[in-house]
Amino acid sequence: MDIALLIWAVALTILVVVGIVWVLDLQARLRRLQHRYENIFAAEEDASLVTALENLASRLSETTARTERLVAHSQQIDATLAHAVQSVGLVRFRAFQDTGGDQSFALALADGEGNGVVISALYGRGATRIYAKPVQGWLSPRTLSEEEKQALAEARQAIVGHD
Repeated sequence: MDIALLIWAVALTILVVVGIVWVLDLQARLRRLQHRYENIFAAEEDASLVTALENLASRLSETTARTERLVAHSQQIDATLAHAVQSVGLVRFRAFQDTGGDQSFALALADGEGNGVVISALYGRGATRIYAKPVQGWLSPRTLSEEEKQALAEARQAIVGHD
């Protein structure tokens, strides 16, 4: 009978130890939950759960409104930048045989969709002539010189290189 009593004592001791470990684990978990609760609802010390949730809802509403304003502002900036000069092509050349150096030039200025202008300046001894030709979709309704075509191709390459 002593052996049976000893077995029961050992079993009961093991159960008590397991119970104590379980209670300590539950207390640690409870402390972590309380700490999280205090971090979330720390607005007021006596704040009820309803008040804390109302505060969180208010902050969420403010954040949502601010996000919507930022998105609208970003879209406005994108729309504006779509029409800004995004690429430049420049070709210098000698327009006339009797002038020295490459004083003449063709300058292409275009947005991301290939809309813009090609400006040419032809430098001569007696006068300099300046021409501007519109560009839409990388094409011009006016006839372009070889230098102007080259400047437009450089501008287009600048856009393609960034995509």
